[in-house]
Amino acid sequence: MAEIRTIGTTNIGGNEFLWGSRTYIMGVINVTSDSFSGDGIGTDVGVATSLGLKFQKMGADIIDVGGESTRPPSVYTGAVPTSLQEELGRVIPTVKALSAVLEIPISVDTYKAEVARQAIKAGAAMINDVRAFEGDPEMAHVVSEADVPVVLMHNQGGNDYDDLVPGVIKALERSIEKALKAGVDGKKIIVDPGIGFGKNVRQNLEILRRLNEFTVLRKPLLLGTSRKSTIGYVLNLEADQRVEGTAATVALSIAGGADIVRVHDVNEMVRVAKMSDAIVRGWTKF
Repeated sequence: MAEIRTIGTTNIGGNEFLWGSRTYIMGVINVTSDSFSGDGIGTDVGVATSLGLKFQKMGADIIDVGGESTRPPSVYTGAVPTSLQEELGRVIPTVKALSAVLEIPISVDTYKAEVARQAIKAGAAMINDVRAFEGDPEMAHVVSEADVPVVLMHNQGGNDYDDLVPGVIKALERSIEKALKAGVDGKKIIVDPGIGFGKNVRQNLEILRRLNEFTVLRKPLLLGTSRKSTIGYVLNLEADQRVEGTAATVALSIAGGADIVRVHDVNEMVRVAKMSDAIVRGWTKF
């Protein structure tokens, strides 16, 4: 079990996230039609707004809006690259609508600098970059200029590693250094080891088993395991049947030091996180 860390706070959209005090819940809203998890809602802004309000009521701390499927093409078929204009058309109206009604902050899952720029203007308070500034050379500048928090996720083509966990840690260290050189505030950097991105099932499980080693980075740690294919391979279940497997990964991730968990099943995972926090961080309500 990881030692509970005190690594300060990060202001995200006017909300203070005190790292180490509890686990924060990021609820996923995919405004796509081809999400790997089967939860893509398309471009219906009304549905997205209702879902965001529902997640907020359930206890989500932040909403993550995604306008392009990031499912690996080697595993899933049917995912095609999304053009800039198409992604903007999906994301920006949704962010505007959500920011008008939510009290919790909005994150946008994108590696495109122009999507990030316009999303921030529309009300997004954080960028979740699944390519850690490697997908668009302008992304680091956009994040630095806007002075918003950013999630840097490890991602690579292929799953060849000399030494898996140290290799991912070193890659994240390089991403952090790149962000700092671009002027990104170090207190606003969150890291994600990238479960399912450039890793096979055994490698994903190893990262989860050794998650406490990532605390050496001294950054808040985000984990996205929800409904992912590793759970499907282990349990032989389709994406919409993976809630119990997701719960297991969330609970063990919290024990390993996760600060934020990115999930589709918000109601269930809020409960899992509360119970896990009571054990890992200590329950003080008597």
